[in-house]
Amino acid sequence: MTPDFIREALKQVRYPGFSRDIVSFGLVKDVQVLADGVHVKIEVQTRDPDVPEKIFKDAHAILDELPDVGAVKIEIEIKDPPGQNSASATGKSSVPGVKRIIAVASGKGGVGKSTVAANLAVALSKTGARVGLCDCDLYGPSVAMMFGTTERPMANEQEEIIPIEAHGIQLMSMGFLLEDRSPVIVRGPMATRYTQQFLRQVAWDHLDYLILDLPPGTGDIQLTIVQTVTVDGAVIVTTPQEVALTDARKAVSMFAKVNVPILGLVENMAWFDCDHGQRYFLFGEGGGVREAAKLNVPLLGQIPINPETGRRGDQGAPVALVPAEEHPVSAAFHQIAATLRERVKV
Repeated sequence: MTPDFIREALKQVRYPGFSRDIVSFGLVKDVQVLADGVHVKIEVQTRDPDVPEKIFKDAHAILDELPDVGAVKIEIEIKDPPGQNSASATGKSSVPGVKRIIAVASGKGGVGKSTVAANLAVALSKTGARVGLCDCDLYGPSVAMMFGTTERPMANEQEEIIPIEAHGIQLMSMGFLLEDRSPVIVRGPMATRYTQQFLRQVAWDHLDYLILDLPPGTGDIQLTIVQTVTVDGAVIVTTPQEVALTDARKAVSMFAKVNVPILGLVENMAWFDCDHGQRYFLFGEGGGVREAAKLNVPLLGQIPINPETGRRGDQGAPVALVPAEEHPVSAAFHQIAATLRERVKV
């Protein structure tokens, strides 16, 4: 019976709503193996009382069953997430140079989340707001390609990263730091460090909105973000079929666990309109509409499949740059942006 043995056992305890365990998240601060038992100290940053209670019960369920463990004492220290109190009082985020932060997330990969984040950033900027886009998907960064720039960021005198600017949007992405064929191979602690640097050590210049393009799923990067900065709300992206909606529910549950309001659901790839005027529901019809009603969150919009959307993304000119009256997909993104400006005022 050693501290390492206890920590290994605690890796079976998941943070509620997330796929990673409390040891990987760094929540287990101290483990002592004493003559009469085991003493574990855990630190949790949350305002949801259900989170520490669930961790406490799950940890006891694991440790109490170990042979010859003796008495198990689990001490949980609960702290407020950084910046939450000051942010709610001042109406500003905890990131210097940024007023509001909106996360774009999905429970599942391949639903077009980055396309939605990029076009939402462009559409918000067209309303007159100053907008930034931070690509938090370290393993599959796509913002550099979608905005058509291969610049390398510089640093200012304060050793802050100066974001790249394209189409009027301030950008930060791992894609600016790597060659096209270079894979990102980082484990949990390093991913946490990169994410914190992108959020707190970038010289964002007087932004009204910072859009965070999150990686899919409910892992360490998501928890790092909500425990590092104040997120004003999350937009959940899904496609209409059940396999995507199931994961979208997990994303909604994750944000509820960490007290981030859900601004609404975006149903991407909702249908395809062919040249002959026929509409095809390739992934099912109205799944996002029903799911938004079931989850009691707004349906922000439905985005159809359109070849030009993908083509313009590959060419570095998001479709939202096209005037709304000239393209139905651009119109949908501009309508979503208008709704978000009403819901998250600066």
